[in-house]
Parts: sequence; C-alpha cells; structure tokens
Amino acid sequence: MSDPSGGILLVEDDRVDVMTVQRALKRRAISIPLHVARTATEALALLRGEDQVRLPSRPELILLDLNLPRMSGIEFLKALRADPALRDLRVIVLTSSNEPNDRAAAFRYEVEDYIVKPHSFEQFTTAIQTVIDDLFSLTAE
Repeated sequence: MSDPSGGILLVEDDRVDVMTVQRALKRRAISIPLHVARTATEALALLRGEDQVRLPSRPELILLDLNLPRMSGIEFLKALRADPALRDLRVIVLTSSNEPNDRAAAFRYEVEDYIVKPHSFEQFTTAIQTVIDDLFSLTAE
C-alpha cells in the first residue's frame, strides 16, 4: 500500500472543526501530515508557493469547507480548476452546508465527494476514517 506522504490540506476556518479533524486522525492512529489553511486565499498561496510559503509536498487530498471568509469554497474550487498546475488535485468537500445548490456547484468543479459534517464526534471520526481509507486505496493503485 502506498503512503500518501503529501498529506492532507484542510481548508477550514473553524478552530473546533480543525481540532476535530486532528483528534479524529489521532484517535484512529493515522499519521498523515495535516496542513491547515484558515482561508481559501491562504490555501491557494500555500499551493502556489506565494509569499515564500509552500507546502513541503503536493497534498494528496484537499478537505474543503465551503463557508469561508473572503473567498468561498466554491470560488476556491473555481480558481483551483482554472490553474493548470493545480487543477488535478483531489478535493473532498467537508462542510455544514446541506444545500442542494452548494452540492451541485461543488460537483460542477469535479470534487471527489461531498460530506456534510456530522454533529457527533463519533460520526465525524467515522467520516474522516472513510476519507482516509479511500485515500490509501486510491494511492495504492
């Protein structure tokens, strides 16, 4: 099985949700690098290496919240897919929005999956485990 050493870029402005993802990974003993961007513009800068800041390696996966300050998750997806160097990155939306319009817009920009954040920590942990299991199975191919 391949190791997704590029890690995950979590684009999330809510500190509690960031901690929940970190706790879910720790609880499942998953030692994949997790990089956090608090805004979509920060995530794009990290991916593009702007402002002398760059991720150590290309992420295997982006977990994206849609409700972000300044630039929404949908705007981020539009910019990501328009950038030839970034357009093939795998993205899973992890958001509190269950709006059909948000879901449809996300899939227009070719996201891998759309997960509505579960309310309980146990369900959230299970959702993160499913994402990680899928990540490992895809990188092993």
